[in-house]
Formats: sequence, structure tokens, C-alpha cells
Amino acid sequence: MKRIAIYPGSFDPVTNGHIDIIRRAAGIFDLLVVGVLNNSVKKATFTVRERVQMLNTTVALPNVEIKSFSGLLVDFVQENKAIAIIKGLRAVSDFEYECQMALINKKMLPACDTFFMPTAQEYSFLSSGIVKEMARYGGSLKGLVPECLERVIAEKCAISRSEVQKPSLP
Repeated sequence: MKRIAIYPGSFDPVTNGHIDIIRRAAGIFDLLVVGVLNNSVKKATFTVRERVQMLNTTVALPNVEIKSFSGLLVDFVQENKAIAIIKGLRAVSDFEYECQMALINKKMLPACDTFFMPTAQEYSFLSSGIVKEMARYGGSLKGLVPECLERVIAEKCAISRSEVQKPSLP
């Protein structure tokens, strides 16, 4: 029986922290399904299709599949016959929310466990939000996202110089 795990997230955009978790989880499970969430509540910068494409461009592991989903994570887990959910943690502050989600998922799907993986130390500060903010104002994305995605992320997130508000003097 294949040991299948789901690594869900918005990946808006994918960061080197995400890639770190994907590589490590893929080394543990027979198949890792990276589930790109289509969350109608959040306004994403990149479309689901773009996010799936970014992951397919950067993840070339034979036991990793990239799929999109919407709705409940436990339904996606069941559809893919997974036995585990992988959650990446950057800091202790992530744990409280993720633990709550793990407990409700376990209540709805007792056969599935959640595994928490702390990201590598060099990515512990990194989030998709930080990447978008850096890109928005023309900051370097080097080392934050896969090199092959730096330009596309920078271009999609960039704002024109006229949009940058300059502080006004009193």
C-alpha cells in the first residue's frame, strides 16, 4: 500500500520555504500530492493555474504531483487516498492555528494524521506575503523564491513608481 501525503497551501507565490518542505516530505512518503488551494475568500495575486504552473516548473521529483482543489481539505485527502497531511511551520506562532486545524481534520477524518515540519532555519522568516511585498517595491527576491520564478513574480507583483506614495511634509 502506497503511503500518500497531502501538502496543502495557497502557494501565492511558491517560496523556497515551500520547496524545502516539499523535498523533505517527498523523501518520507511514497507519493506527495501538493494541493494548491483555490480559496474563494482570499484574493490571490496569482491564479490557481499560475500557482500550479509555478510548482510544476520548480518541483521535478518523480513522487510529487501538483493538483488544485477547493472545499474541505479532508475531502481532498480522501479523493487522493492519503494517510497524512503535511503542514510546514515557520515559527511557534504558526503552531496554534495549525494544531487547531489538525484537530478538526482528525475529528472529521480519524484515519488521517497531520505531520508538522519546521522549515529550514534559513527560511523561518519567509512567507508568500513577504515575497509579494518585496517584489511590489522592487526588492530582490534572490534566495527567497526559486531562481527561475524571480522575474515572473517580480513582474506580477510590481507597482509602478507613480503608485508609490511619497511621504508628505507637514
